[in-house]
Amino acid sequence: MKHLKYFTLLIVIPLLAFSVHKYYISLCEIEYVEEQKSIQITLGMFIDDLEVTLNKSNDTILNLATTDEVKNIDKYYKSYLNKHFKIIVNNKLQIYNYIGKEYDGDLVRFYLEITNIKSINSIEVINNCLFETFEDQENIIKIKANNINKTFYLNRKNDKGLLKF
Repeated sequence: MKHLKYFTLLIVIPLLAFSVHKYYISLCEIEYVEEQKSIQITLGMFIDDLEVTLNKSNDTILNLATTDEVKNIDKYYKSYLNKHFKIIVNNKLQIYNYIGKEYDGDLVRFYLEITNIKSINSIEVINNCLFETFEDQENIIKIKANNINKTFYLNRKNDKGLLKF
């Protein structure tokens, strides 16, 4: 019986260690489509992390991805992204079009686009989404442009990535 207790502890403790710590991460994929002269952006975040952040910053309850979600949720999303996610192309801050969002399980994906980009000499991404709420938040940026693929890992200490061609 004593051995059974030790065996149980050996199994349970490591499982608890993995379930206690949560990872805070987002993924942004940026692609320059030369034929369309556009930069297409997909930005994915965990719904629960975004909901905690938006509820806190807006002093409200948004009920993301539920039947009780507020009707004007895109207004909150656009406002948050415009404040915390920026793209600078050829040393000029770009205004992106908010195409929409899609819920996929526990993720929300935002679709953004910048049009009328004839060529890219440099692209800088500033992404401090969720940093105000989660100290360990890491935002991964994957850029595909001019036949180059580059990945940046952004955090509170470094919230920008710059790629020059």
